[in-house]
Amino acid sequence: MSQGRIEEAFAAATRADRAAFIPYVTAGDPSADATFEICRALAGEGADVIELGVPFSDPLADGPVIQRACERALASGMTLARALDLAARIRAEIPTALVLFTYVNPPLRMGLDRFAARAAAAGVDGVLATDLPMEESAELREALSSREIRTITLLAPTSGKDRIARHSKEASGFIYCISRTGVTGERGDLPPGLAGDVAAIRGATSTPVAVGFGISTHDQFRKVAAIADGVVVGSAIVRAVEEGGSDPAGAARRAARRILGIKEGA
Repeated sequence: MSQGRIEEAFAAATRADRAAFIPYVTAGDPSADATFEICRALAGEGADVIELGVPFSDPLADGPVIQRACERALASGMTLARALDLAARIRAEIPTALVLFTYVNPPLRMGLDRFAARAAAAGVDGVLATDLPMEESAELREALSSREIRTITLLAPTSGKDRIARHSKEASGFIYCISRTGVTGERGDLPPGLAGDVAAIRGATSTPVAVGFGISTHDQFRKVAAIADGVVVGSAIVRAVEEGGSDPAGAARRAARRILGIKEGA
């Protein structure tokens, strides 16, 4: 594949001697228009890649904060098709690399080839299907790669050396390293073995490695940024949106600045 927006984003972060900032937002929470403004605000705060989550009725990998966001988004009428329409709107006005975060059932129901075609038309740069094992992902990867869309690989503390080696070869865009077992959600500390987990993955591939799950403070962001190529922040931003009242985009912006260590007024 030729270099795309994801690769350019990580390369730019590397040239600036920093890790890429990758915020997650739930499409349709609290509305499609609000999600667009949230993405605009996060891009304005330096987001290198935005993860746009497709709400799902049974989000197995997500903790209570993102579960509630999915419920609100589904209640607002968000679907996979509408999330792709939203992605197209984001791409038309926001240059940040865009990754669609989804469970595999919605693309399967749409049809993988149709899904890939619509994602390409919308300007999606990568897809992360969280509950699709790499061993069963060939059809989706082929549909996406034929349209220059990256398939983001998930690796976990339980993956093991052999699995890391096998799956790193199939990775494109970046590898999402799950910091801990369990579900998403803000945590008070980082797992003690995280540095070793990241080092094991980075030793097996030249593909950038981003870490997510549980990163919610500037100190955590700083520590993860020292060992990884990118840092994913989800629940802390989604919770800010939930508590943001009539200004969810402003709440997301303030949360991003807090996590990045940017003082208000700077």
